[in-house]
Parts: sequence; structure tokens; C-alpha cells
Amino acid sequence: MDRFFGNLPPMDLMRSETMTFVQLIIPAESAHRAINYLGELGLLQFRDLNAEKSPFQRIFVNQVKRCAEMSRKLRFFEDQINKAGLMSSPSVLQTDIYLEDLEIQLAEHEHELIEMNSNSEKLRQSYNELLEFKIVLQKACRFLVSSHGNAFSEERELEENVFSNGDYIETPFLFEQEMRHAPSDQSGLRFISGIICKSKVLRFERMLFRATRGNMLFNHALADEQIMDPISTEMVEKIVFVVFFSGEQARTKILKICDAFGANCYPVPEDISKQRQITSEVSSRLADLEATLDAGIRHRNKALASVGGHLTKWMDMVRREKAVYDTLNMLNFDVTKKCLVGEGWCPIFAKTQIQEALQRATFDSSSQVGIIFHSMDALESPPTYFRTNSFTSPYQEIVDAYGVARYQEANPAVYTTIIFPFLFAVMFGDWGHGICLLLGALVLIARQSKLSTQRLGSFMEMLFGGRYVLLLMSLFSIYCGLIYNEFFSVPYHIFGPSAYKCRDNSCRDAHTIGLVKYREPYPFGVDPSWRGSRSELPFLNSLKMKMSILLGVVHMNLGILLSYFNARFFGNSLDIRYQFVPQMIFLNCLFGYLSLLIVVKWCTGSQADLYHVMIYMFLSPFDNLGENQLFWGQRPLQVVLLLLAVIAVPWMLFPKPFILKKLHNERFQGRTYGVLNNSEVDLELEPDSARQHHEEFNFSEVFVHQMIHSIEFVLGSVSNTASYLRLWALSLAHSELSTVFYEKVLLLAWG
Repeated sequence: MDRFFGNLPPMDLMRSETMTFVQLIIPAESAHRAINYLGELGLLQFRDLNAEKSPFQRIFVNQVKRCAEMSRKLRFFEDQINKAGLMSSPSVLQTDIYLEDLEIQLAEHEHELIEMNSNSEKLRQSYNELLEFKIVLQKACRFLVSSHGNAFSEERELEENVFSNGDYIETPFLFEQEMRHAPSDQSGLRFISGIICKSKVLRFERMLFRATRGNMLFNHALADEQIMDPISTEMVEKIVFVVFFSGEQARTKILKICDAFGANCYPVPEDISKQRQITSEVSSRLADLEATLDAGIRHRNKALASVGGHLTKWMDMVRREKAVYDTLNMLNFDVTKKCLVGEGWCPIFAKTQIQEALQRATFDSSSQVGIIFHSMDALESPPTYFRTNSFTSPYQEIVDAYGVARYQEANPAVYTTIIFPFLFAVMFGDWGHGICLLLGALVLIARQSKLSTQRLGSFMEMLFGGRYVLLLMSLFSIYCGLIYNEFFSVPYHIFGPSAYKCRDNSCRDAHTIGLVKYREPYPFGVDPSWRGSRSELPFLNSLKMKMSILLGVVHMNLGILLSYFNARFFGNSLDIRYQFVPQMIFLNCLFGYLSLLIVVKWCTGSQADLYHVMIYMFLSPFDNLGENQLFWGQRPLQVVLLLLAVIAVPWMLFPKPFILKKLHNERFQGRTYGVLNNSEVDLELEPDSARQHHEEFNFSEVFVHQMIHSIEFVLGSVSNTASYLRLWALSLAHSELSTVFYEKVLLLAWG
């Protein structure tokens, strides 16, 4: 424990630390340092003395806003570093900096980075436009060359097939009219060239066809290069298109459609020499822009790297400053407006450390007035505080996720350190998988000094925090895997030869008729000969199901025993007599008896049907058990246990509320009675309780509460026992999936 807590007194594993209510009177000039030092200790929980005020009415609201703004800028830097793919390694030389100077530096860095991003976006947009123009020039030239060669032949063909027919009286298309009226200009043909995203090209072509009523020719080709989107920085595939049409009205429609679909249109000259000249100019400008972009990216990455070296320290500093000012907002100014008054809870063992931290804050701030720190009496119940270390903290977090124990109650996390990984191992029992998990846990533990100083992702942070949980999980998985005799679902003769052998030398009937037992049972775990036998699944199902019930009954008994320790610690005899005793009787008369039958059946090798025994224990308790009888005197024992279970239900329900009412009435009739410390109904916590205003005792509320608690326990005993069968179900699923993976993947891959 010295490794984790230094010179602190030994902690009480079973119960929370004894707390005391304290008051601090801190001079204004040393308030910031005092709260900062107390926050580093983490041993004082302040009360909010300004709960009636909104966050905007508090004293240090401007400082909190400044810290929030700096946090936003730091998150912006972190996001930019991640987008650039840079590793934010901490700088070797990190000098201390004041918050005001950091605020100025962050503003300068943000302005510089935003300006660089803006310039980079403009350059990238210009580069993309030139690149698209170059691609359009290359692709559109092919369409224009082919259209020049076929223009006059198409004109003659249309005149012969369409206009030579005298019976044709309908109005010709615009395309045909332009060809008839302006044959010298390729019959009035005009074109628009551009580029569009590949995902939009089908809808784009369909819309052009409908808008021009088919009077257009749409040619397209896939661009040779992908173009980067300046906003999402993703590479996008694009299509070069050339639309041939006739008439100014069609041109207007096509341009509007291009604008609506986000297509970029570029002018392409028909003269081949001009095309070559423009292409060479565009290529030279592209080279210049590419060099400028590369230089800008290098400059931006250099600036981000300089920020990234200090990013972790700055984020911790801003987070700490914001926490300090949030805590200062919970304090009140005294009448003179020169001191801050705070109240809170701290463990008794930490009073000396808190006083030393306050004295250090007074000295460092050069204050002429010391900080007053003294204990006070409080009416409310103290908060619960458990001291933890790197081994116990993940288990404590698991327990606190379901509910925090009341002050001085027994701490379930102590037992969770063993029970939680063992129940996992019951489901994950395979010593091959356990070894893999053990190697991962050992890697995390071996590199904990390095990983603890790095910024980890949420998943890696969770794994690193639970490294000791993974260690115990792996060790228990190896142990349960040896019991199940499974190494990646394959059994091995680790502890000697099998107790069974084949009926003949060929072993052809091993999976149909079965094997013959010829020696003592296998010394440890499941006999490897069960693997592949005809009764493998029924045997393992029976073993794991009964084992799950035994573990569940033991676990539930442990929970009831903890309630006894709590009642005895608080001196509450009512909870012991009218809650602990009937609960133990009810649970063990039913499910404890079932556990006894399982153990007896295992020891005697009986073929009794336990389902039949338990069902007819309720339906026909006086009938003869016949072949299902496991021991002498079983039937009268079942009758007695059933009667005790029935008696235990009203025992839990009725006596306690009436006794509480009697004690309440006697207490206010002038008789001297001690304070009734009741774990179920704490009168001190009720705002309108009789202890405060001497009002009438609310018997109906107490009785309904006790009735709900009794019904919940009775139903929970049944449902919780059934819930522990999940251990069996998940263990079976894990074993079967491992078998399928071994037989259908590994064996087939190895031939």
C-alpha cells in the first residue's frame, strides 16, 4: 500500500472513510492557490453555497468563460493536428507560462492558423479549377475533333432522310432548324464543356434531355485523376462532359442545370493551336500552384507541430484553471468582501494534509493573513469516500456505476475484485484464450509508466485503466479452461491418461455405443474423452448449468450477509431480526436446498430428476418421491423447508412497520429512547419528518415501502437465480463458437 498511498494511514477496505464537516475562511489574495493545491490533493468536497444563483450571476463567471474559450481553441488545434496526421509528442523543454500569456498565445496561434487555412483553401480551389480545366481540355478535344469530321455527313444524311419527305408537316427540332439555317457554321451547332461528380452524371444527363426535349448530344468521359474536395479533403471521381445543342434558349437552360448540379463549366476553343497553347499555360500555372501549396502545407505542419508539443500541458492547465474557478464560484464572500468562505467534507485522516496545503498556499501567495480551517457540526449525512489505487479503482467504478454505497456501509467493491473476473472466466473458460488475454494484460502492465504519460484514445484508455482487471480475468480464464479442459476448444491429456477406453482396438463404436471406464476418474477437470462423444453436450450442459446455480446462490447469500454486517455496524437490531433472518431463511429453504440436491446428486451419482423434485415440492409436497429420492428423510425435510419459506414472507413484511410506529409513538410520549438508526427509513433525511417538526408518523408510507421491498426480494430471488444461468449459456456459446472456428476454419486451412 505504501507504493500507492505513501505515508497515508492504512485504509479501511470494508467501509468508507470517516468524514468530517469543515469550514474554510480564505483571504482573497490566496484563494486561487489554496483551491489549486486542494484540487491536487483531491481530498476535500466543497458544498455549493451559491446554489440559488445561476451560472451567470456568480463572481468568477468571466474567468470561467475565458477558460471555456481557451478550451475551445485547444480542441480546434487538436482537431487540426489530427486532420494533418501529425503526432502530438510532448516537447522536451516546456517552460511554465501564466494563464494570461497563454490566452494571448492561443489567440495568436488561432488567428495564424485560420489565416493559413483560408489561404490554403483559396489556393486549393484555384488548383482544383486549373486541374479541372486541364482535364476538360484534354478530354473535350477528342469530342470536338470527332464532331468536326462527322458534321457535314450528318447534315446530308438528315436532309435526305427527313427534309426530302414532302408529307412531313410537323415542326422540326431546333437542332434541325439550326442546321438548315446556318450550314456554314456546322448547321448552328454549339457546345458547353465542363466537369461534374461521377455520382451525379446520370441524373444530370436525364435532366438535360428533358429540359431540351432531346435536342442535345451528351458526350462524357471519366477523368484520369481524382480531385480533392477542399472542404472534406476527400478525393472525388469526376466526369468530363460536352453537351452539343442548338439555340440560345437551350444554352440558358443548360447553364442553369449545370449550376444547379454543381457542375463547373470551362470554355474550350475549337482551334487546336489555341487548345495546345492554353494547355501549356495551365500546366505551368499548375506546377507553380503545386509548389506553393506544398510550401504552405510544410509551414502549416511546422506551426501545428510547435503547438502540438505543448498541447497536452496547455489542455491540462486550462482544465485545471477552469476547475479552480468553478470551485471558487461555490464559495461566498464574507461581509468585508476580503475573504472567501467555503464549506465541505473531508476524510479525518486528510486534515493534516489539507492544513499543510493551505499553509503552503498562504506562503506562496505572500499573504499577511493565514487561512482559517476548522471542523463544524452538520445535519446532513456525509458523502461516501473510498480510497482506491490503480488496482481497486476499476472495480470501484464498476460498482459505482450501479449505485454508490451509503456512508459507512460495507463496500461491495472489495468482493468484486475476485467475483467479477471469476464470473467472466466461467463464461470465457479456455486456457488458450486465457493465455492470449494474459499476454495483452502483461504488455499493458509492463508499459504502464510510458502509457500513463501519453494521451490515449477512449478505447485504449479504458483498456489501460482496467489492466489489472484483464490480468485477473486471464488468470481465472486459464484456471476455468483447465477445468473445462479446453485449449482453443481442443482437449489435452495434461493430468494423465483418460479414465475411458474403446471397446475394441478399432474404436469404430466410440461415437455411437460409447466408451468403457477402466480406471479411476480423471484427476482434474473434464476428462478429454468426453470430447466428440455422443453424450458430450448433455454432460457439459448439466455440469455448467448446475455450477451456475451454485455460484448464483453463493453470490446472493454473500449480498444478504453484507446487509447483516451493515445492520450490526449501525446497531440496527430491527434489520437483523426482521430482514436479514427471514431473507436467509427464504433463500436457502428454496434455492439453498436446490444447491444441496445438486451436490448430493454429484456425490452419489443418482439419476434423480431435480426438475421433478423442485416442481412437486410446491405442487404435491406430501407425495412419495419414488426414484427421485436422494437421501433418507427428504420428503419431511421438504415440507419443513416449504413451511419456513412461506412463514418468512410475512415475517419480512409485517413486524418492522408496526414496531417502527410503536417506537415513534413512545418516543414522543416523554419516554427516553435512543435515536433509531434505521437503514430502510431514515427520519433525518425526510424534510417533514417527526424528528424535525414532531408531525404524525407516516405509517402507510413505511408499510408500502416495506411491502415493495419484500415483494422485490421474493421475486428477485427467483429471477436472479435464473439470471445466473447466463453463465452456462455464454460458456456454452463460447465453447461451441471455438469448436466451429477450429473445425471449419483452422482444420480446413491446414488441410
